[in-house]
Amino acid sequence: MAYFVLPGTGKRVYRLAVARRIVDASARGARDRSPAGLARRRTRVLRRAMRPSRRLHIGLGPWLRALPTRLPDPALTAALAKLHPHVRVAYVLRHVEGLPRYAVHDQLVELRVRDPWPAIRAADAVRPPAARRAERFEPALLRPVRTRSVLPLGTAAVLTAALLAVLVVTERGEPREPALRLVSAGPGAWTGGARTLDAWPARGDLARDRAFTRGAAGAWAAAPADRRAAGTAQLLYAGNVGGTPLAVLRQGGRVARYTRGGGLDIVDAGQDASAPIALGGGRYLLAPWDPRPETLAGGALAVTDGVTEPARAESGCGLGPLFHVGSRTVGDLGGPRATVLGYHSPAYRPGGRDEPARLGRGARELWNRLACAAHPPDRPDRPVAEAMAWNFWSGRLPRGGGSADWFCTRLTFADGATTAAATLLAAKDRATGPCDARRPVSGTWWRAPSDRWYYLAAAGRGFVPHADGVRRSTVRDRLLMATGDRDDPVKLTAR
Repeated sequence: MAYFVLPGTGKRVYRLAVARRIVDASARGARDRSPAGLARRRTRVLRRAMRPSRRLHIGLGPWLRALPTRLPDPALTAALAKLHPHVRVAYVLRHVEGLPRYAVHDQLVELRVRDPWPAIRAADAVRPPAARRAERFEPALLRPVRTRSVLPLGTAAVLTAALLAVLVVTERGEPREPALRLVSAGPGAWTGGARTLDAWPARGDLARDRAFTRGAAGAWAAAPADRRAAGTAQLLYAGNVGGTPLAVLRQGGRVARYTRGGGLDIVDAGQDASAPIALGGGRYLLAPWDPRPETLAGGALAVTDGVTEPARAESGCGLGPLFHVGSRTVGDLGGPRATVLGYHSPAYRPGGRDEPARLGRGARELWNRLACAAHPPDRPDRPVAEAMAWNFWSGRLPRGGGSADWFCTRLTFADGATTAAATLLAAKDRATGPCDARRPVSGTWWRAPSDRWYYLAAAGRGFVPHADGVRRSTVRDRLLMATGDRDDPVKLTAR
């Protein structure tokens, strides 16, 4: 990094010697090997290389004598010499170190660059020239720097070997990148453009821990062939969740959740930019533009780096409403993303307002039962983005059956496809087959408290249920009751 960032004037031997001297000076007393400690050391090296002092050339003999017999090809350094120092730093961080744009932005801010984004864009526009030769530098050829003070010779040799390896890889034009390269959007990318998943920044206290994030990328690149990712993936989150290091990566509609020592979980989560991503344990990763969520009781739900505190459904099966986000109520229907839940009362008519709104207490209680009685289709490759439940009939069942509610629930998948299914919530909740969300009607064989079987069917407002294949049917308040043979097929329509 120091070699590339130093001004491109003068001979290469002096530039390489000064670069090694800068790195050696940063190693003195540098015992902190944590990511934060290494980041501070990198800042010191870049700051001195951007604005090198003339005193670095005084007493340079020990570093000149320690140079390798072969020097780096000058093609790339000559091209970079024409750039502003800020652009050189951005180029090295982006295309040598492989840092995401937001990390380069933060590093430039640490270097007191007032407006980093123009420098980053200029660095991304640089096209390195082809190398004139492609020789390889061997660490065995490196010689220790012998000065009056005792330097950590082993560390110096390793640092120089790493520098020369970077020079060879970059200037040959054959970058050795891992099978899966991680990228991330800038922290404020979503504020000035389309609010898509591509605009989600990488959040979490481990987002800059390159060892951890590279481990996550390597795990996904080594997954089974049908689930493996290659090329470029987006880092959405890397941090400690419930005391466990967790990374969330995305490629297209697939999301990989990686835990150190716990393996890799790959799900098809779709590309809905606003649906919270399930992290496990009742925690969800929210979109960066989402307002602070609220519990179902109306209190604030704590959020750290975009991750909610555990939020669990109040139903007996663990599915159902979770929390409010702005004007929406989201819930767990068993998929990799939280689902926006909606509710229409029996008074709703097709063509009315059909947008999800925050659920009231009564609607949440019905959804708790509905989520347990009507599981969404077991298709993990089609996560449910939105679920709208229309309580199209409510009343009392005949023959002392008690009160009941009939729902037609329309599921909208992340790919835009829809399906609808009916559910009867009564003394014993049951799924009653498919339904038409515009002309809801559904029927089922039902056992009365007297142990007699009847065929029951209901239709939405403005419609009357009609059944073929039953005997002695009567309709009252849009509820049909009939007798017949339960083995005979029934054709049900709404008229």
